[in-house]
Amino acid sequence: MNISRKAIFLAGILLFCLPGLLRAQVRQTREEYIDRYKHIAVEQMERYGIPASITMAQGILESDCGNSLLSLRSNNHFGIKCKSNWRGGKVYHDDDAKGECFRAYPSVEASYFDHAEFLDSQPRYDSLFAYASDDYRSWARGLKAAGYATAPDYAQRLVRIIEESQLYLLDRPDGERLYAQRYGLSRDPEEWFSSQSSLERPAETSAVDPDNYRVTINAHEGYNVYATNGVHYVLAKADDTFEDIGRKFRISPRNLRRFNDLKDKKAQPLPGETVYIERKKKRWEGNAQHHICRDGETAYSIGQSYGIRTRSIEKLNRLKRGEKLEKNRQIRIK
Repeated sequence: MNISRKAIFLAGILLFCLPGLLRAQVRQTREEYIDRYKHIAVEQMERYGIPASITMAQGILESDCGNSLLSLRSNNHFGIKCKSNWRGGKVYHDDDAKGECFRAYPSVEASYFDHAEFLDSQPRYDSLFAYASDDYRSWARGLKAAGYATAPDYAQRLVRIIEESQLYLLDRPDGERLYAQRYGLSRDPEEWFSSQSSLERPAETSAVDPDNYRVTINAHEGYNVYATNGVHYVLAKADDTFEDIGRKFRISPRNLRRFNDLKDKKAQPLPGETVYIERKKKRWEGNAQHHICRDGETAYSIGQSYGIRTRSIEKLNRLKRGEKLEKNRQIRIK
């Protein structure tokens, strides 16, 4: 009986002291946190299209670089609450209200995977996937607008973390290597990206032929990788499917169709057709202002030629969806 009471007494002391003991651990620095988890963020970007910089910045902010009590108790690095459909582990933590239910995970990696799945599966975040996976500013604003966090300056905090730590490098091809070599690079992401661009921009200000700006960047898994308007793409081969191309480039078929403005879930590319492997841009980034239509062109086909989103072409020119364009019509591209 005495042993039992002693055990209960010691257990009580342990439970009372546990939060303090967790906080007393050596704090993990931001750099240590990034080095430990950046590869997971890059994997989720390649699979879902969520910028690795955004994932890392949210993890840093929400978990205090893995030092917060919630993250130490539950491996929850993104502050995701239980909701009615959650069937996994749970912990209770004071947040907007007292004793709120938060998801608990067996590992930090599981928290990262669930974060990507959470954003991908919730309809209120669907609009975010229209942004390119290197457009971290739009993603930050979109997360705030969709209600991910209640802090009024949430988007600004994410952007500040990304730019202070140069996390935008992780969003680029071979991002982990670029991040490892970041010292000595410009701190201004737009200036640095511009200096790295392999796309020679046109000098004229009138019409432009996009075929003149096809630039071979690299080869991967038997595909030549091209870029136009700074957006990478490949040319589909005979019998190619989005599933085949997606496996080779580690991009989901859903995101490949989204990158190519295709809403039909069964759509497949034709031989020789352009398949973008990242999100197209809203405007032509060169100096040219217009495109002169050829026979049978649509907003979609022009967008595929220039690396511009179909909806942007339609908005710029007040076109109806699927509208056929007469030959020689002048179409704005920026």
